[in-house]
This record gives sequence, C-alpha cells and structure tokens, in this order.
Amino acid sequence: MNQSDAMAYNMEYVAARTVSEFGILNKTYEGSGKLYAKLKTAIDNNTCESPACEWEVKQLRRLETAPQKSLDFISDVMAQLNVTDDKNYDVCQNSAYTVANQIMMKRPGFGKNEGYDVKVNLLEDGGQEIIFNGPFFEKPLIINSTTLEGLLNAKSNLVAITPDINTEMLALLSELGIMEADSNNPETGQLMPQAKISEDFILKNQDGSYDYEIVEIGEGKGRNILKFDLDKIMRRIDPFISAEVAGLLSSEQEAVAAWNVYLAQESSVEEDDQMVQNANAGHLAWDYEEVLPLSQDHKIFFEQKYKDYFYKNYLLQFTTNQLPRVTEDAVVFDLEPKEPKAQVEAEQQVEEQPKN
Repeated sequence: MNQSDAMAYNMEYVAARTVSEFGILNKTYEGSGKLYAKLKTAIDNNTCESPACEWEVKQLRRLETAPQKSLDFISDVMAQLNVTDDKNYDVCQNSAYTVANQIMMKRPGFGKNEGYDVKVNLLEDGGQEIIFNGPFFEKPLIINSTTLEGLLNAKSNLVAITPDINTEMLALLSELGIMEADSNNPETGQLMPQAKISEDFILKNQDGSYDYEIVEIGEGKGRNILKFDLDKIMRRIDPFISAEVAGLLSSEQEAVAAWNVYLAQESSVEEDDQMVQNANAGHLAWDYEEVLPLSQDHKIFFEQKYKDYFYKNYLLQFTTNQLPRVTEDAVVFDLEPKEPKAQVEAEQQVEEQPKN
C-alpha cells in the first residue's frame, strides 16, 4: 500500500485535488434535528403511536446519545485499523482492513477522487455501522459498533496484534537463572554484552577441570571450546517457556499472528530486522477462521516452535564457540599431526587379523 512516493512523480495526480475529508458523519445526522423535534413533540403532547410512548422515548434517547457514540465508535475503529501499520503486522489477515486504514489516515491514493468512500449509519436498535467502499474492496467492508464493542469487552480484536516475541524472549533470557549473577544491567534488568552462562551449566571432568571440545582453526592449530550441559539447560528453561507460551495462548488470535510472522518460517531475528515488514508464513500460515479456537495439537506445535526459535536466536549464541574462562586454557596450540587415512586403515586391518 506504500504508493505515496510513486504518486509524487505522477503529474496528473499531483495536479488533481485530492479529497481526503470524507465528512464521515455529515450524512449520518441529516434530518436528525427534524426527527428529534417530531419525537419530542409527540411525547410532550402524548400523541405517540406506541403504547406509553415507549418506542418514541427509545428513539429520542438513541438520538441524544448517538453523537458521542459515533465519536467513540470511530475512535475504536481507527485504533483497530492502525494495527495494520505495525512493522510486524500479520499480512495474512483480511486486506480490507489495510485499505480501510489508508482511507481513515487520509493516505494519497485513497481519497474520494480515487473512488473511495466511508460513512456511518445509525441503526434502529441503537447501534451504528461504518461502511467502506472503493476499488480495492471486493465488497463493502461493514463494521458494526455493537459487534466491535463485544469483541473489545471480550479482550479480543477486529485486527490481530502481533506480539513482539523478540522483546519478550530477550527479557525471558535474563530471568531464567542460567546466566552468571553479573550478567544483568542492575538499572534496566537487561543482559549486558559480557553476559555468559553460569558455571553450573558447563561440563566438567571428575576432577573439576573443564571438559573442553578441541576445534581446529587451520594451519595445524587448535583451541579449546567450552562444552555445555544442554539437557540441564533445557530442563531449567522448559517451565519458563511453558509459562510464556501459556500467556501468549491466552489470546489465541495473537498467537496465530506470532506464528505467521515469526515461528512458521523459522526466520532469524536478523532476518526479521532486515525486512521492512516481516515475511508472512506463506503456505505454512495458519488461517484465523480455520484454526481458531486452537486445537491441543496446534498448541503443542506452537510451543515446540517457540522453544526452537528461542534456542536458535537467543540461547545458541551463549553456548556456541565460547572460549575457556581459564586464561592458560584459552591459548592456541599445535595439533598432533594426523596419520594419513590409508595408513590408519592399514593399521586397523592388521589389528583385526586373527593371531596364530
């Protein structure tokens, strides 16, 4: 939808008068003054058509409260549609919401001159509806105020918000109790650049010395690398991951968005940051209408993928290629020359021959 830059170079568009002010409520209250006076007169003179003026009183109250209700309704609608501007917005949702947001935000290319329109209607039951029309809509987008109010009261949304799981995972990493005591910034609580895994999770020999892995670095040289007890680490963090996932799943709508934006593609944090808008999950995406409410299988799969994403993007960097903490063990050393493969095989064959 980002067409503004291109439109700046379209001379016909620049020369035309863009009508962004739709006057959304102008037609909504046309004739309402006359209707109000008619109802008020009927009630005052007791000339109502309904018993005890019940219908007339109800309609009069509807007109009295309608203006403020319209303003509140439009405010709620805009708050919902503005989610489509989020960097990590799940584009697998109904594209009509994105178009409607362009209209409400008065973006170039979505004015009356381009064939778009939006209006609010008052309904007899006291509710209201906002209707969006225009070229990008397959059919008019209609949002009912009573339905939207019900969704919001149920802590749900018209447009799913994608939780920032990267920020949440970074905070989680500092709360797991697997890092050294001085790894967190005392003021912010966040991990500092020199943060490292606690000694309790490093593999050691029976004598207490470090159980290193030797890696070849070229030219016959090698160095020691710390080895970590990954099983112990995962046992430690599993309850925290489960609690975090349970919180996410309390809003299944947001969990689906997190799946589509982050987890399904198994992209890295760096890949996500390089995207203007995060890639959607494509054929791996969960369809909101099809998967909600989430089945137990979906929830289990979500938790496993969440754990994989956390390990790949946040934990792995602290358990891979970590240098020894003992200074003398961190020096580069010469590797013992390896015997040629053919010689090794010949020696093995000799050893395997039966003895007389």
